[in-house]
Amino acid sequence: MSADAAATPEMVRVDRVSRSFNGTKAVDEVSFTLARGRFLTILGPSGSGKTTLLRMIAGFLAPTGGEIVLGGRPVSAEPPHRRSIGMVFQKLALFPHMTAAENVAYPLRMRRFDARTIPDRVERYLELVRLGGYGGRRIHELSGGQQQRVAIARALVFEPDLLLLDEPLAALDKKLREEMQLEFRRIQRELGVTTINVTHDQREALVMSDEILVMDGGRTQQLAAPVETYRRPANPFVAGFIGVTNLLEGRALTAGGQMVAFGNLECQATPMAGGEIAAGAPVTVSIRAEQLRIAGDADALDTDGTGGGLEVIVRATITEAIFEGERSVYAAQVPALGNAVLRVFDHDPAAHRAWAPGQSVHLGWTARDLLVYPA
Repeated sequence: MSADAAATPEMVRVDRVSRSFNGTKAVDEVSFTLARGRFLTILGPSGSGKTTLLRMIAGFLAPTGGEIVLGGRPVSAEPPHRRSIGMVFQKLALFPHMTAAENVAYPLRMRRFDARTIPDRVERYLELVRLGGYGGRRIHELSGGQQQRVAIARALVFEPDLLLLDEPLAALDKKLREEMQLEFRRIQRELGVTTINVTHDQREALVMSDEILVMDGGRTQQLAAPVETYRRPANPFVAGFIGVTNLLEGRALTAGGQMVAFGNLECQATPMAGGEIAAGAPVTVSIRAEQLRIAGDADALDTDGTGGGLEVIVRATITEAIFEGERSVYAAQVPALGNAVLRVFDHDPAAHRAWAPGQSVHLGWTARDLLVYPA
């Protein structure tokens, strides 16, 4: 780690960074800071600008506006090899003609490390990624997960100030991807290396990160801890992008939005914009699928599962039922909401009655879980 980097607790500062292509802004004045040792995930759909932002931090693209500071040093005009950055790509770019150990040793040789120290360092990092004893194997002799581990070791072996991950798990199957998410997090915590990850996978962002930067249309939509991002999304885009969320149109009955009307209902809700919602203004109402309670009898919905009461209970008709193992997913049409269809999760299907299309049920929710945004 460089002396300059060690002197500041702020490892990364992105200050109003933009990047345009043919007059179109792919990244539009994005700003954030990242403290040393923290794990940030940049999350967003395809075309949101997340990969372009990562490539500017890496030095592969130059910003058309703003500044990038690494370890207290502006680097926007510096090439990648002067930024002390390790990278793991979706396409791992491992050398097939080399062994695992030779792949890990490559960045050390390129940086002219003392040749006498290289074997021990390589072995230490192969052990870190749980590949001790695999150093002599060629890349084609390793599984997909083992190849990922080699790529991680190669990115970290020269002890960079910053590790960048460009959707490295996207090509893996679901089970292996989830295993590697935990491995990345373990290694990052063990080494304390500052890390920025780019993904469109919501679970990956929630599992791996200290902070999540949600992007859409080149702009920051929210920057917060995973729990805050999930439970208190900053706007309807974030609410709809992370998890399964029901979004409905309504209007505010009171200034601030503590009372709203949507469909034929008037009920209490939780405003997400302070006092910025005027009485009578159009709003977007949001409730997550797992926050809806479902039962055949309204009396069974008297509590929210924690002993608290439900503010609203409505009739509905099941239109779709999908069993996913650990949960059942229902679509339910609600006459009181103009026949809008709500998605509902049952996370304990083994203990509850299964509902079939055409059956009548009751849905309930609390004011705490019904979030309101300016439309």
